[in-house]
Amino acid sequence: MKFRCERDVIVEALGIAGRAVSGRGGMPGLSGVRAELVGDQLTLTGSDLDLTISINVTVVGQGDGVIVIPARLATEIVRALQPGAVSFVAEEESLSISSGRGEFSIRLISGDEFPKLAELGADTVKLPSDQLTRALKQVVLAASTDDSRPILTGVLLAAEAGGLRLVSTDSFRLAMRDVAGISVLDEGQSVLIPSRALGELNRVLGQGDTVELQLGERDASFSVGDVRLTTRLIEGDFPNYRGLIPDSHPNVLTLNRADFTEALRRVKLLARESTPIRLEMTSESVELVAITQDVGTARESLEGDYAGSDLTIAFNPDFLLDGIEVTPGEQVTLSTIDEQRPAIVRTVGDEVTDGEGTSSKDFLYLIMPVRVS
Repeated sequence: MKFRCERDVIVEALGIAGRAVSGRGGMPGLSGVRAELVGDQLTLTGSDLDLTISINVTVVGQGDGVIVIPARLATEIVRALQPGAVSFVAEEESLSISSGRGEFSIRLISGDEFPKLAELGADTVKLPSDQLTRALKQVVLAASTDDSRPILTGVLLAAEAGGLRLVSTDSFRLAMRDVAGISVLDEGQSVLIPSRALGELNRVLGQGDTVELQLGERDASFSVGDVRLTTRLIEGDFPNYRGLIPDSHPNVLTLNRADFTEALRRVKLLARESTPIRLEMTSESVELVAITQDVGTARESLEGDYAGSDLTIAFNPDFLLDGIEVTPGEQVTLSTIDEQRPAIVRTVGDEVTDGEGTSSKDFLYLIMPVRVS
């Protein structure tokens, strides 16, 4: 088995497939990238059992075959070579990598130790990449990274009237995005996809105009361009997110999104050691305040419109900033009830901005306040 490919092309392909490679010990096959050559088509695949990423690359090939390459070492070697064509020759248990005057020989991993890849049904649904990119950017960030609560590490995809709904929560915040005109699931159907897989998908969505989605009983597969990503679905019941969203908010603060973002970033400099940021809101003024014991205080006035009762409410500054940054539009609203119940960030009105086509009804970001003395 031999093949030749430009260095930058193979480095990028190894990097994409390698993002699914496991760092866990005890299973050598999971530390490798499976390379299958058929004619001039090379397919590189990495997997950690939960997530599998494959990419097709056109090479100059000779002798079809399948090998498993140590992912990290091979990538480091190829990246270190000078620009130009790189040759790969597999013989028995070793792989020769050469370019110019440099030549390396590394031991291969036994193919028997690489996991068997999932097989999905033939039914495929096509989605526009640009819409999915924007939706994932808005919801993936609110999913939990705590594996002790696996249900919260996923993003719920649910059929809604006229489209698809994406929801995520880590119990401190919740993001919900509706995408109109996309029919992926049957009425009443939903699936829970690991947020890690969707984060990796978002990295490669720019490689094609459409995404092909295949759903199996336990797996989901996304294909875009030359890349295919397959992930196990999360089993279990997602929280009743509808019950978390208040029906009404008596207090509404309207701000310029860019000004709010910049002010948050400045005041956040003094919010050390998990210190929350306070929003002090009255009919006469709105101020952001951060007070960190033995460090200092930051205070900044905001230009905005506030309707409601005088209220001081505090938030995790990172969570609040995340929500403001992914909410589209020039103007945003922060709607509150009191200092203990959840607040909602939305786009003002039915505004559509930057060609994104997202209105105030399409995206909602809920954030829980932090109690302060």
